[in-house]
Amino acid sequence: MLNLVIIEAPAKIGALKKYLGNDYDVFATKGHIRDLPAKSFALDMHNNFEPKYEIMPDKKQLISELKTKAAHADKVYIATDPDREGEAIAWHIATILGIPEHEKCRIQYNEISEKAVKNALLHPREIDESLVNAQQARRVLDRIVGYKLSPIICKKIQPRISAGRVQSVALKLVVDREKEIEAFVPDEYWPVSAFLTKNKEKFKANLEKKHGKKFLPKNEQEAKEVVSCVQGSEFNVDKIKKSVTKSHAPAPFTTSTMQQDALNKAGLSVKRTTASAQQLYEGVEIAGEGKLALITYIRTDSTRVSVDAQNACREFARKMYGDKFVPEKPNIYAAKASAQDAHEAIRPINMNVTPEKVKSSLSPDNYKLYKLIYERFLASQMSEAIYSNVTASLSSNGYEFKAVGKTQEFAGYTAAYKEYEGDEKQEISRLPILEENEKLNADEIKTEQKFTKAPARYTEATLVKAMEEKGIGRPATYAATIMVITSREYVSKDGKYLVPTELGRKVTEYLEKFFSSVINVKFTAYMENRLDDIASNNDDWHVVVNNFWDGFSKLLSKSDASGFSLRAEPVETDIVCDKCGHKMLLREGKFGKFLGCSNFPKCKNIMPYEEHKKVVGKCPDCGGDMVERKSKKGKTFFSCSNYPTCKFMSWNPTTGARCPKCNAPLIIKYKKVVCSECDYKEQ
Repeated sequence: MLNLVIIEAPAKIGALKKYLGNDYDVFATKGHIRDLPAKSFALDMHNNFEPKYEIMPDKKQLISELKTKAAHADKVYIATDPDREGEAIAWHIATILGIPEHEKCRIQYNEISEKAVKNALLHPREIDESLVNAQQARRVLDRIVGYKLSPIICKKIQPRISAGRVQSVALKLVVDREKEIEAFVPDEYWPVSAFLTKNKEKFKANLEKKHGKKFLPKNEQEAKEVVSCVQGSEFNVDKIKKSVTKSHAPAPFTTSTMQQDALNKAGLSVKRTTASAQQLYEGVEIAGEGKLALITYIRTDSTRVSVDAQNACREFARKMYGDKFVPEKPNIYAAKASAQDAHEAIRPINMNVTPEKVKSSLSPDNYKLYKLIYERFLASQMSEAIYSNVTASLSSNGYEFKAVGKTQEFAGYTAAYKEYEGDEKQEISRLPILEENEKLNADEIKTEQKFTKAPARYTEATLVKAMEEKGIGRPATYAATIMVITSREYVSKDGKYLVPTELGRKVTEYLEKFFSSVINVKFTAYMENRLDDIASNNDDWHVVVNNFWDGFSKLLSKSDASGFSLRAEPVETDIVCDKCGHKMLLREGKFGKFLGCSNFPKCKNIMPYEEHKKVVGKCPDCGGDMVERKSKKGKTFFSCSNYPTCKFMSWNPTTGARCPKCNAPLIIKYKKVVCSECDYKEQ
């Protein structure tokens, strides 16, 4: 008997075949095989926006192979990813193969392990129409916004730009934060601190009150009055307050918390985190093990874990740290109200596969991310950390100062994992033993000028957090949204911070003027909830789309008819028209910048405009300069400046040299010179 298992990613084949016998063949579709065509609207406006799907041009040969394999199989199982997108791909596959509507052909697993895969094969189900419809509704809504709104902003702002239902709201968050920063007026203040010593132990107390009321000097004069008043005077210890606090272990990762932690603690961008997580989930080559999947499914908003995984984690923590480090009952984490909770949290599949065991087999990014995921999950089932806190109130001549001390009494989960504390974490150390009513002398009184700070710009991590908190997008879309607004050059990066470009601000300004009722946080979150209703309550997706279109179409008409425009005026250059002698103007057209005669329409001469390109390395074929360019999809690549004579290109900067082992070009990757084909690395 021959069974055919259809999956999305070819990278999973090796890991799956380890657990399936010779009776199973595994075939990968490499993602979607049928979709809306790229170059037409493809929605029937007169028939409830019914989508007109087409087989993707680059998948025709693949589908031919798939049909042949399916025809020779006794049973077909569709094991696409366990989310709405995966369900929709499964439906397209079943439709193309002619699988009956109610046949139990769909299997799903949260992790690529022997137990999970074999259990999935024992429990096939029908394709979930509600999940498919939710994905169709999202696809149709995004197509409507993209195809109907993008041409208008191209006409009103500049060619070759786009707007999106979610991306434009994410961009608005970045722009609004920048406006907030620009409008911020800093307030001056002068904190005052007393530095004291008891039994050779130094500690600091900060000014809190003046004559019983909260007080913070607003200028130098007020600060100097405090200093002169308490300088050389005794400080009385008025009150000692002692307490014990406990810090609970953090929940295991969801998609968004993983992306945030990866940037904050490991310096991995959302794009790099997504790529590494995908590899760890699909399986990586491990020395002596072959292809091995290391983590569970990576697109999730749930903190739930299976009982088996919970017990395995607790047992491992007990073995590593001792009984005290494991709570009596397992830690359970409540899901957020907005969570779909369709999958487990992101966790290691096997606790015995420690990060150090597989470090030599993993890339630097994969190791960093696996270590974070592993340690966070381990910590999630460990005991609370316990701290002793002491707060001392000291007074001198009517001014009250406060000293705070904190000591960790029991490490608990922090033995395995320490949470990110931000850029401005407070330094709190232990205090000496103080007694109420004892007198102390200050060694020094210090004050300094400070100013209140504007809100920080978003980083990729804090933007993901804001999107999740505000209900914009879902785990599968956070990374893609940030990549789009970055690749479209609506935002740029200043270090790790996101800064809106002039173009990004123009797009936001235009959308605020004409589309504020739909391109906003509240409405976008509402639409996400409506998509959830389709998935969970089987609401009619056509009704959701039609209701959106009724309001959106009126905004489109009003915007298109308006004379308002944010198009940049043509810029005069020093280049002279070779046909009439007038100055050439720098203009923006459908295919980019070009030079047009200022004597238009009498002279219709145009010339190509060559921008200065950033030189990055040398061409290994001809020795020419390699220049940085952008693909149509906004991806950075490098090509020879001698094009079209030399047509060499690379996705990574090249050194100009070739590999001594295989003669392939040497490239720069992760700041190291490596071969583009084999395993050669320069020392």
